[in-house]
Amino acid sequence: MARRINALATWLHQLEPDEVAAILVHRRDVADRYIRTLKDLATQLTDSDSVHAAEDTLDQGAIDVLGAIVAMGNSGTIDLVCTELHCSVGDFERAFGQLKERALAWPDGARLIAVNSVRATGAAGGQLTLRPKTPRVRKASAVSPVVAAMSTVDGVARLLAHCEQDSFDARYTGGVATVEIRRVARALRVADSVLRLWLELAVEAQLIGIERHRLLPTKHGDDWLDSHPGTRLAALVNAWRRMDWRPEPDQARAALRDYTGAAGLALRRTALERFSADVAFADTGELVDDLVWERPAVHDPRATAAVISEMESLGLVAGGALTPLGVAVREGGDIEAAASGLMPPAAGKAAFQTDMTAVVNGLPSPELSATLNLAADLEDNDAARVWRLSAGSVRRALDTGLTAEELLAKLAAVSEAPLPQVIEYQVQDVARRHGQLTVTDVASCLRAEDQSLLQEIARSKRLASLKLRLLAPTVLASARPMAETLAALRRAGYAPTGVDTGDQSIVEQVERLRAPARGERRPDRWWRTELDDLELTQLAIRLVEQERPTVGRGTPRASAARMLRDQNVFLRDEEVLILATALVAGHQVEIKYASGPRQLETHVITPAKHLEGVLTAECEDGSTREFAIGHVRKVVVPV
Repeated sequence: MARRINALATWLHQLEPDEVAAILVHRRDVADRYIRTLKDLATQLTDSDSVHAAEDTLDQGAIDVLGAIVAMGNSGTIDLVCTELHCSVGDFERAFGQLKERALAWPDGARLIAVNSVRATGAAGGQLTLRPKTPRVRKASAVSPVVAAMSTVDGVARLLAHCEQDSFDARYTGGVATVEIRRVARALRVADSVLRLWLELAVEAQLIGIERHRLLPTKHGDDWLDSHPGTRLAALVNAWRRMDWRPEPDQARAALRDYTGAAGLALRRTALERFSADVAFADTGELVDDLVWERPAVHDPRATAAVISEMESLGLVAGGALTPLGVAVREGGDIEAAASGLMPPAAGKAAFQTDMTAVVNGLPSPELSATLNLAADLEDNDAARVWRLSAGSVRRALDTGLTAEELLAKLAAVSEAPLPQVIEYQVQDVARRHGQLTVTDVASCLRAEDQSLLQEIARSKRLASLKLRLLAPTVLASARPMAETLAALRRAGYAPTGVDTGDQSIVEQVERLRAPARGERRPDRWWRTELDDLELTQLAIRLVEQERPTVGRGTPRASAARMLRDQNVFLRDEEVLILATALVAGHQVEIKYASGPRQLETHVITPAKHLEGVLTAECEDGSTREFAIGHVRKVVVPV
């Protein structure tokens, strides 16, 4: 490690201030106001976490060159690398320039050296991957994203309704299993990937929470349903910006799982930044190929294509270009204002047709959706939403306790015109047959041969909580289970005996269940603020000017001290000055020299020459010996 740091520091000394500034710009995580020397900078540049982060910003061509340099054991040359990768010198120089800008590799004479801890994963062996064809663009045209955005907003609303009315279970270990995703997707008649997006958006926006391993709407979800369509869309867009999971269309993955890292955030952000409001991509497939080549550590073909589909479904991108809402997201503008301008007001009326359908142009209001979902089934969910009335759907509405007249009044209240007669006939016909056959829910039964005793019990006010009703002259039905019925009869002074448990299912009107939201994920802020471009440039100039010898400036001892300091990480500053003084003046010094593992030799020497990290000196016995500067552990003035 020490040798590599010294080699990097030596190379940094050869650079101009603008070149050091370029390195600091590309490696902002190592830039610090407290870096004092170029050697300090070299030490920071070799940190493994920083190196890996810098690797993730390389394009595929630069990764290929880096992989070849590492494979050659840092002994390759430009000609050898070009031969290995079958590429021209121009293509190599472009890729190698990225490595030098990030201090991941540099030239050391004819050799090419890579920094420590570099991984070079994903490099294509034996070839240099050239950039694909530039994506074709055209002038952006006015393509409305309203249809896709409304479909997503309405889909999330349908998901909330399903979670309230039907079960949607979460796993005990966290997340929602793919089997459950597929089951609910079939019920809502959407693709698994679409439902997963709806679910992730709803949870991230705190519209759905988990309560006792079941997904349920939150109180915030109720407020979301009652808000303007634009406000609803803005909440989903803000949730999309915070999602950190990475789409994997080829792999079945559970939803709502928390993953470490921010791969999904980087994927969505970099994909959105490539779009523009002025020009449109003629083929997003070409854009996907270009993104995968440009940032292979972040993008892969299927995940990037899935993210672009997400942006289209939220109205951020339409026709290959950014919409006003997409511009607001990318530029940090007013997202809610842009979403409100995009989404039309919610429709409060429906057009009822003679074919037993109800058509809603646009996004239906919560009241309209509730009425149509009560008496009809959603058949089409596109720009115009279509509900179809049938005997089964009308019967479902009458099961809630409505009469035919009340149901027709509800439908007429949301109709743009008088209801067609065919719908009135259908409702009245179903109402005539509704209730001809009844089913009684009984929790327990009381039986006795004495009919007068049962009549007395049925009239008792002390037993009113049992809701007793006469089914036959010798049979009373109780609304309470057998244990509760027996206890109530005994408290009233009777002596019943349990005979038959009967059907113990009870239908109760309970309070609507609501789950707590998990809360928003907020990005952690690093304690140290990054330097801006001007501060980075000033830092680079200071580092270069204070350490590089210039004509007419500095003493030989100072120049020697600067060079020795960069070639040895073990010596203190005062020891470096002692050695530099001895080198310039020809004085004797005593050194501790590492000749092997845990082996230190003591030598009294007179330095004679210093070249490329090697010190040539005369020893006390009159012999001349070479010492590697990096192996010197201590320097003192001999007594």
